[in-house]
Amino acid sequence: MPLPTPAARTHRHTRQVTCTGYKREDGLWDIEGHLVDTKADEMPLSEFILKAGDPLHDMAIRLTVDLDLNIHAVETTMDATPYTMCPGIAPVYKQLEGESIRPGFTKKVRDLFGGIQGCTHLVELLGPVATTAIQVTFQERHRLAKSTAESPVSAQLNSCHTYAEDSPVVEQYWPELYKG
Repeated sequence: MPLPTPAARTHRHTRQVTCTGYKREDGLWDIEGHLVDTKADEMPLSEFILKAGDPLHDMAIRLTVDLDLNIHAVETTMDATPYTMCPGIAPVYKQLEGESIRPGFTKKVRDLFGGIQGCTHLVELLGPVATTAIQVTFQERHRLAKSTAESPVSAQLNSCHTYAEDSPVVEQYWPELYKG
């Protein structure tokens, strides 16, 4: 269902965030996030004039993970930024290598890269990248689980109203986890 018809308005800015997951031939998974910001009008910046429609930000990050969501490799690119010094921060994201995507990951990202220790846009992009890693590996992790307790479903228990341990969805599809 589409959003209701809005009031009269003029387009000024577009942010596109795309996340894509790939299963690699070596059994690992690549999760790529891409963020692009464009302005509808020309915008004078300190170092150059941004032409209408050209990217103000064009950044990407790739996490390589295993099925336990351990991060094996991190690659970042910053192809368009408002300042020439911005891409210099990209290598710090290698600090994620050896970390895992699990509860507390967002806090860990903010602790490592918040404020002047990182780039706001790459920090923001890591949220949907982490969610994409969970989504793209879900079926295989579920298939390999020896029991419901080991299944990624149990990790989602109580993560939202649909997965509440007393919800009709949990009762119907995972009765062994249901606590009505």
